[in-house]
Amino acid sequence: MSPSLNTPYRAIFADLLTDQTIDILPLRDVQIDDYIGKPGSLSGTVPIPDAAIAERVHRVEEGRTAVYLERGGDLWWGGIIWTSTLQSSERGVLTLGIQAATFDSYPGRRRIRKDMPFTNADQLQVARTLWRELQSSPGGDIKVRYGDEVANPPQLVTTAWRDGDETLYSEALDQLAALSGGLEYHVAVYRDPATGERVRQLRLGAPRLRTGSTDIVLDRPGTILSYSFPRDATRGGTTSRARGASVNSNQAAESRPLISQEETADDLLAGGWPRVDLSSDHNEVSDPAALASLAVSTLAQARGAVIVPEITIRLGGVVPPALLGRSARIRITDEWHPQGLDARYRIIGVKVRPPERGRADTAELYLEES
Repeated sequence: MSPSLNTPYRAIFADLLTDQTIDILPLRDVQIDDYIGKPGSLSGTVPIPDAAIAERVHRVEEGRTAVYLERGGDLWWGGIIWTSTLQSSERGVLTLGIQAATFDSYPGRRRIRKDMPFTNADQLQVARTLWRELQSSPGGDIKVRYGDEVANPPQLVTTAWRDGDETLYSEALDQLAALSGGLEYHVAVYRDPATGERVRQLRLGAPRLRTGSTDIVLDRPGTILSYSFPRDATRGGTTSRARGASVNSNQAAESRPLISQEETADDLLAGGWPRVDLSSDHNEVSDPAALASLAVSTLAQARGAVIVPEITIRLGGVVPPALLGRSARIRITDEWHPQGLDARYRIIGVKVRPPERGRADTAELYLEES
């Protein structure tokens, strides 16, 4: 991808802590993806044809440089460059390969180094407090803003993280998300409509993160180029237990972890499903109620067979940049669906492939039943 090519995309490089623009450079062989609840990625190659470009590329430093992918004036992706690889071919052609991850990868590089207890605290407020704490230390502010989302009814949690456990902030956020009821989070990037300033925004939702009030309608034949509906019973189950921290007051006895009661999908078992057992480990959880909640959540997310539909669409004016959490109405008519499929799904992941060398501008959408 290069501004000299007829492409709607451009790559903007900026300082991570100040967000001051460093440069706009050509970026080829680009792939980006983004998800709810886990970091997305960007990979691409910066060509270095001469000394002038090399001098500019020297300012791109892994670990302290942000990169944005802009399409038609809208920010479609933003994150942190974590690794780079300078390469020279046999013919002396220089390139810099970069690998970046979305801004919600930053909690995976920070550890909780103070006692943080919470008693009957609002789950979304706990998540915001974790983000505020990780950005409060010198050098830790990456300019992520917070909203004021509330859950109705609020989900109250009792939990604690201790100084010395070296718990990653990302692990703490995932523990909150895994509780029954749960939450979802995502760091979105966009331009402020009034000032044009780039914004990094923490978005929270309980139990689900949703975007927009209207459905995107996607048709095949039409915008949908291809689709797949995989069903995986190896990832699903009909019972669940959660194992927690080892608690042992008798030093002479064998240390054993806390274990929740078994949760069962009675309706599936009654309907003829075989018994298939799920188990999850949570080594830092010592609260029996929290373990029970985790077992309930695990079973709810993997009842029976796990289904994650995927569709590939042609990008155009009908598709907005803020796709994650949005509801999509999928309409398909073909040999498998002769009467036509008309169903609502929520978009939980996006992988974009910018146009290059005759390749169309497309996106793969990962869906769950809405």
